[in-house]
Amino acid sequence: MSDGNLQSLLDAAASPVEMLRNCQAGPNVYPGIPPEFTNWRDEQLAWQSTCVLFHQTFHMAELAIRGADALRLLSDTGVNSFTDFRVDRAKQFVPVTPDGYVIGDVILFHLAEDEFNLVGRAPVLNWLTFHAETGGYDVELAFDQRTALRTDDRRASYRFQVQGPAAMEVLARALGATPPELGFFNMRSVTLAGHRVRALRHGMAGQAGWELFGPYEEYGAVLGALLDAGEPFGMRQVGSRAYSSNALESGWIPSPLPAIYSGESLRPYREWLPASGYEANASLGGSFVSENIEDYYFTPWELGYGPFVKFDHDFIGREALARRAEEEHRRKVTLVLDGEDVKDVLGSMVGEEPAKFIDWPSAVYCMHPYDLVIGPDGDPAGVSTWIGYSANERAMLTLASVEESCAEPGTLVTLLWGEENGGTAKPTVERHLQTEIRARVAPAPYVAEVRAAYAPSGWRGGA
Repeated sequence: MSDGNLQSLLDAAASPVEMLRNCQAGPNVYPGIPPEFTNWRDEQLAWQSTCVLFHQTFHMAELAIRGADALRLLSDTGVNSFTDFRVDRAKQFVPVTPDGYVIGDVILFHLAEDEFNLVGRAPVLNWLTFHAETGGYDVELAFDQRTALRTDDRRASYRFQVQGPAAMEVLARALGATPPELGFFNMRSVTLAGHRVRALRHGMAGQAGWELFGPYEEYGAVLGALLDAGEPFGMRQVGSRAYSSNALESGWIPSPLPAIYSGESLRPYREWLPASGYEANASLGGSFVSENIEDYYFTPWELGYGPFVKFDHDFIGREALARRAEEEHRRKVTLVLDGEDVKDVLGSMVGEEPAKFIDWPSAVYCMHPYDLVIGPDGDPAGVSTWIGYSANERAMLTLASVEESCAEPGTLVTLLWGEENGGTAKPTVERHLQTEIRARVAPAPYVAEVRAAYAPSGWRGGA
């Protein structure tokens, strides 16, 4: 797809759902690093037992915003409060549509006066770019595309995370001094390998750690210093296979479908989005099927972002969210899949009628997975949106958003695994039979240490 725009593709399609469910794009890729540095089980175990280095330089897009109206643009488009959002702070930035549905989320860094950087998947960055270009804001933008969609192998910045129980010891050795105390999602500059490095206090795996970033030209020197410092502590580099599975333990849903495929008020935006862009190739998959694309949209509360919504400012979608604020919402939970049922699915691979293949550690096979969750009464109760295996928990887990009546830990539900009628036309989908897998509802985040580290404001500090 190269000609036209998203709206022209939708006009030619039978429906948005049909277009996206048969889209030829596979799951999100994590380029620039090997699938495994040791093996994915070892790498998963290390983020809870010793220390890991997450490579984040290559797979996320970035948008730099500078100018007198930079903060106003962010405030006008984000549900978050920007009261006292000082330089050297970061937060999880969440914009919504005029109807109050989530576009996506990214990490927002306040780097200097009137200077910000946003890092994550493209939908939020595209949404901000559109409003910056059409809303009369006095800003300058610089979009840095992720490596998989570039014609060169360069980025504006390198980005690493050092996480785990031994992370601060590794950082002390790399810095040659005790790391300064930082509050969660606070930043400061340090010197590492002779270079000025920005450090963000993070906790992606629920353990203490930093995210480190700086000019791409210094990538090799900083990486080498971190690897040398981590060697005595058994630090592991995390490859592309294990990387996305850490969300299962941290409780972050990476893949809400951007809620932009319907509504006349968003037609100009869909006409602005290219036919070759993310939104036109955002493949949907899984057992949840509805003719109405809006059934695939999420409100902030359904993703666990309710605490981020602040009505202390005017923003796109404010009125819609104000109407919904007191309503009952679906709740984000973890589903622990029944081990025997998972074994049956795996065993069907050597039978005459196989179920949908479960890849390990991540079983996600499209950009936006939506599997149906069935409640104890046999009625639809919600959707599972991320699925995979945790070697730390010795379990297959999914992240789901379910009705309040089914959200209490211990509730028994059923996950419908696989697609209808043998599967859609996505290349990652082989012919298979749908299968029911029993599951037990558990909190999100699933890991107790993670819940303690992130509560009460969420795993990325979005308030």
